[in-house]
Amino acid sequence: MSDTTGTADPELRAPRKRLTRSRRRSLSRGAQYAVFVVAVIAFAATADWGRLGNQFAQADIARRMFPDVITLALKNTVLYTVSGFAVGLLLGMVIALMRLSSVGPYRWAAGVYIEIFRGLPALLIFIFVGVAVPLAFPGTEIIGGTYGKVALALGLVSAAYMAETIRAGIQAVPRGQLEAARSLGFSPARAMISIVVPQAFRIILPPLTNELVLLFKDSSLVLFLGVTLEERELSKFGRDLASQTANSTPILVAGLCYLLITIPLGLVVRRMESKTQGAAK
Repeated sequence: MSDTTGTADPELRAPRKRLTRSRRRSLSRGAQYAVFVVAVIAFAATADWGRLGNQFAQADIARRMFPDVITLALKNTVLYTVSGFAVGLLLGMVIALMRLSSVGPYRWAAGVYIEIFRGLPALLIFIFVGVAVPLAFPGTEIIGGTYGKVALALGLVSAAYMAETIRAGIQAVPRGQLEAARSLGFSPARAMISIVVPQAFRIILPPLTNELVLLFKDSSLVLFLGVTLEERELSKFGRDLASQTANSTPILVAGLCYLLITIPLGLVVRRMESKTQGAAK
């Protein structure tokens, strides 16, 4: 009987080479790109672009929105957001300091506020400001009318989140900074305000800017307060025109106006986060 072992092809006996990690990674990435391209092509091929264009991209309706969509709706959206952010930042700073206080009732009150207003939907806060406050305090008018109500509602919503962000930033400042200020004769309050808080804000600036982006979207809830034609923000402005024209083009234009603000702010947030991470290294 002949020995077939010695005559076997050496290439058949040699083990197959395993793919390297980088090669497997490249193949996986290529497969993901291929799936993405196929999904995009399938979506583009099956979508009815004619109907979408008729419903969302009527140029004559879009032209009728200008300049009011900028000079009125976008302006009001910016005013509502900035005023709400200012109220929320001020209130959030007070609550954060209360949360860090050595006085027990201050810490408990701040903790209760944070848990309540972080858990409630923003819509309920707007209804509370627009309905419950006038019922609880008859004859009392919030300063600024609708603008004041929106600033208060957005401020109450954002203050709970900002308070926790500010608290975390203050605690991230090395303890030695406060001790050094105290050794130089600073009072505890002055050391906190002059030394610790400015350093904390450099740390928390990216998340605070991100909170500003979120407030731009929450400003659309102003419609639950009942606004006049001159007080409409982007969402209300777009919905009103969409109802009048029986077309969704105004809603698309309003959404694009939101993006004019939120996309640049998002880029700023990422730029600041990268700088913060680079400084930390």
